[in-house]
Amino acid sequence: MTSIALFGAGGKMGCRLAKNLKGSRFDVRHVEVSEAGKVRLAELGLSTVDADAALDGAEVVVLAVPDTAIGKVASAIADRLKPGTMVIVLDAAAPYAGHLPERSDLTYFVTHPCHPPIFNDETDPAAKRDFFGGVAARQHIVSALMQGPEEAYALGEEIAKIIWAPVMRSHRVTVEQIALLEPGLSETVCASLLVVMREAMEECVRRGVPKEAARDFLLGHMNVLGAVIFEETPGVFSDACNKAIEFGKPMLMREDWKRVFEPQEIADSIRRIT
Repeated sequence: MTSIALFGAGGKMGCRLAKNLKGSRFDVRHVEVSEAGKVRLAELGLSTVDADAALDGAEVVVLAVPDTAIGKVASAIADRLKPGTMVIVLDAAAPYAGHLPERSDLTYFVTHPCHPPIFNDETDPAAKRDFFGGVAARQHIVSALMQGPEEAYALGEEIAKIIWAPVMRSHRVTVEQIALLEPGLSETVCASLLVVMREAMEECVRRGVPKEAARDFLLGHMNVLGAVIFEETPGVFSDACNKAIEFGKPMLMREDWKRVFEPQEIADSIRRIT
């Protein structure tokens, strides 16, 4: 059996991974330093070992720890990793920022979920309420082989499909492309604009619209407008809607807003994160 040392196994993310890896073909050694994390693992019927025991003969190391801790944890265990060991990181921020040890004999694999899409055909109640993914709702994922032999990608992707299961499409990209997607696309752009939309809804409420009516109206229009904009369904906007976009977008967006995707802007964003 391929052995995996799972660091941060008792954390919020680690428990998700540990649960999905349970019963797989992999021999998983769970590393968790907090007592609360150990209790959460025990509730899953899983025990923990110390770092030395976990790393003894481990072929894969998964770092399910916060971005700010990845560099520290990776550096602390680097001397105990045998050549050829695969280190899996769950976000591109730390690898992009250069926080992984400089060891050319290790394989670095980065993977991240796309999360369940807004437009889906889920009918199971648990899947419909699984917004994050990795529990019941199907989702797509992205993965990158940052360094290491080409044949190592298959192992990394196999593990990625298990920890993020159930998975639909698995996209192979680069670490730099994952950084464009997050924090660039998903957080800097999408999260910011969604916050603005929430604030716009609250402004309508402040001006007298009942909150429930404003929320229903906004979420319903997000659904139909999004379906057309993202080509989920054929359709065109009315002349009135197109005119509102023509005059509304310049009021809401700076002309140079796409500079958030420039390499230096991405690097600065990741530096703040890590």
